[in-house]
Amino acid sequence: MREPQQERSRTTRRRLVEAAVECLAARGWHGTTVAMVAEQAGVSRGAAQHHFPTREDLVVAAVAQVGEEQLAELRKQVELLPGGTSRSEAVAEMLLNLYTGPMFRAALQLWVAASTDSKLLAVLAPLEARVGREAHRVALELLGADESRPGVRETVQATLDLARGLGLANLLTDDTRRRRRIVRQWARMLEPALAGTLPEPMGTRFL
Repeated sequence: MREPQQERSRTTRRRLVEAAVECLAARGWHGTTVAMVAEQAGVSRGAAQHHFPTREDLVVAAVAQVGEEQLAELRKQVELLPGGTSRSEAVAEMLLNLYTGPMFRAALQLWVAASTDSKLLAVLAPLEARVGREAHRVALELLGADESRPGVRETVQATLDLARGLGLANLLTDDTRRRRRIVRQWARMLEPALAGTLPEPMGTRFL
């Protein structure tokens, strides 16, 4: 039996998205074209343009889909996390490893290009804002954090910002060993911050 048209269409789209991520990570925004992605995916240029009329459409779809898959995978791991004090370190490791690999490389190429390309920025900025909000919600869920506590929101956001910074450090050299030490230290700092037991800032305790 012939594969249903709808399933073939989903398969083609997924292959194009995966090829777009690979091309962006390897060649950057300016080196990635729809024709190149189509060739990488093993489909015709016409088929690629049927799904994604412009290069912007293609790369935004790639960032959106793969980002959603990463976050969905994190959610699946929630039930596997240990309880007690060891949970913070396990979650910190998951979050601080979030921005590594080809997906982060591809996204970074787009961020740099969008800083000087207003057309790309217009389509990328809303997507990045949405993905960022979702990443924050997932981090709260993983950490079991109560965002109504003072400082918790900022602590969770700092965790994600740290993860991006570690991802940058890992671009040119393997930063795995240093990241492991940072994970352990950050987990120790997370526990009192999320529990609301941080010391009062200097200059306020004697007021």
